[in-house]
Amino acid sequence: MKTIKLYEHKKILVLGLAKSGVSAAALLHRLGAFVTVNDSKPLSENPEARSLLEQGIKVVCGSHPIELMDEGFELVVKNPGIPYHNPMIERAAELGIPVVTEVELAYQISEAPFIAITGTNGKTTTTTLVFEMFTAGGKLPLIAGNIGMVASGVAQEAVPENNIVIELSSFQLMGVSTFKPKIAIITNLYEAHLDYHGTRTDYHQAKARITENQGDGDYLIANADQEEVLEIAKVSNAETVPFSVNSELSRGACVRNGWVCFNGEQIIPTAEIALPGSHNLENILSAVAASKLSGVSNEAIISVLTTFTGVKHRLQYVAEVEGRKFYNDSKATNILATQKALSAFSQPVLLLAGGLDRGNGFDELVSSMKGVKVLVTFGETAEKIELAGKAAGIKTILRADNVEKAVPEAFRYSAPGDVILLSPACASWDQYKTFEVRGDMFIQAVHMLN
Repeated sequence: MKTIKLYEHKKILVLGLAKSGVSAAALLHRLGAFVTVNDSKPLSENPEARSLLEQGIKVVCGSHPIELMDEGFELVVKNPGIPYHNPMIERAAELGIPVVTEVELAYQISEAPFIAITGTNGKTTTTTLVFEMFTAGGKLPLIAGNIGMVASGVAQEAVPENNIVIELSSFQLMGVSTFKPKIAIITNLYEAHLDYHGTRTDYHQAKARITENQGDGDYLIANADQEEVLEIAKVSNAETVPFSVNSELSRGACVRNGWVCFNGEQIIPTAEIALPGSHNLENILSAVAASKLSGVSNEAIISVLTTFTGVKHRLQYVAEVEGRKFYNDSKATNILATQKALSAFSQPVLLLAGGLDRGNGFDELVSSMKGVKVLVTFGETAEKIELAGKAAGIKTILRADNVEKAVPEAFRYSAPGDVILLSPACASWDQYKTFEVRGDMFIQAVHMLN
């Protein structure tokens, strides 16, 4: 890692722990900063905070005392999940204290270039595809961000020969100031996280920060099928490399005559790609573009695309039980993701959906549910999704207490040849700590059917 003096003898507050906060606090301490950590969880229930305390780091736990902000901090490193209307963050703004996320720290110390991926949907799949293609091509990638390890931890171990492939959320990107990836990818942009950002415009502006510091010699891989992505590309100083599922391009990545192509060169027939779902072509094209720009061979790209079948919790094939195929798409935490999952199947689908109520309706899901044979709902949004199911003409609509109970209920109404799909269209936090936990509960329930 780079040895930087930027934070030496500076008073810095790390707000919120979890993995990113722990990593940021330890890194800043190593860089010579005077670090204070503040977390809402009491010290007695907070092993991470106790570990930092043992390292000589000041820890304030159990609440977020606003008066803490008057201790002369020169920087706040916040957990990405803490919104900017949090009183502590608002007080930092009043005092003129910069607020960043640990991704900014990772960039500042990294000896390796970053390949950064953001977007509303497809981030995890695209990040994994890029990582696998770079691995197959001998590019020595390290994976970081929302997938894999915390960025500031990975950056401490990276050497110049590595490439840090990082998935970034809008929450993380709002907290960068100098972050400058060698290659940035914007998979797509839709409406999401309005409970955090407030407006669609603010959400898209947060995503645009992935490219704001790019310049000559950098690349922005942009979805040419979306005007909102192209608007970001117009103001970027990077070289724009487009990709399109719908149009043939002479430059960039596209599908032409049944082949995935880059700059007019045929790479692989789409029929040979192992990853299911037409929506995954966006992810594949952007990953191919990043790989080709980085000198990965066609042979390495082909070896990945003919074997890679998906990321856990993202349209993940789980098992076949008595002729029924089960798919775990727990990472589908919004309507669009569920629409794309449903479009991947021509077979009859039994859909398991529901979760945290963010105040939205599900009318947009109606047209995508025409092929759904049975709908099983759960969680806070059960009733709203049932209304959408009725509007779609689904005759069998059931309600379960949770995902674990929804699985055997769906199986009871299924037949050989059916697909039983968990694609909730909602966040998990009403019943499960994370979408990963929800997906794991689904997998466990499926295996209990045998």
